[in-house]
Amino acid sequence: MPEATRAANREATRTEPDEPWEYTLYVPHDLRAVTIGRRALRLVLAAHGLPHLAEVAELVATELLSNALRHTKGPAALRLRWAGRVLRIGVWDGDPTPPELPPDVVSAYAEEGRGLALVRSCSEEWGWYALAGVGEGSGGGGGAGRGGGKYVWCELAAA
Repeated sequence: MPEATRAANREATRTEPDEPWEYTLYVPHDLRAVTIGRRALRLVLAAHGLPHLAEVAELVATELLSNALRHTKGPAALRLRWAGRVLRIGVWDGDPTPPELPPDVVSAYAEEGRGLALVRSCSEEWGWYALAGVGEGSGGGGGAGRGGGKYVWCELAAA
């Protein structure tokens, strides 16, 4: 076991699992950032004693972050928030265009369009909201962005 993982496991024993926490990772418009986000998410969950959520959390975070980077032209941010035994995974991007809602049934042969369907099927809840630009309001309460755009999120409950 790598030393970083052992250190995270030791730290997790000192942290109360029900204590709320939040992390935000800002990433450039670069698809390699998806891998960085996935690895950061796994490390955060291990550090807080929630490794059992890692597999599903990585899947939905990958879909949300890759959608933001593929369908927009600017940077993005991955936000992880733990409160009330629920993990909220959200991604901000600077484009206010609503995400295309997933179809009820996705073809097994479709090359695109499965991402939000996966998010919907793997999470307890999901949604999105527009964020106000700088000087245009409170930022939609999301605060992940640097002004404007949208915030797409999903929630995973602890077992």
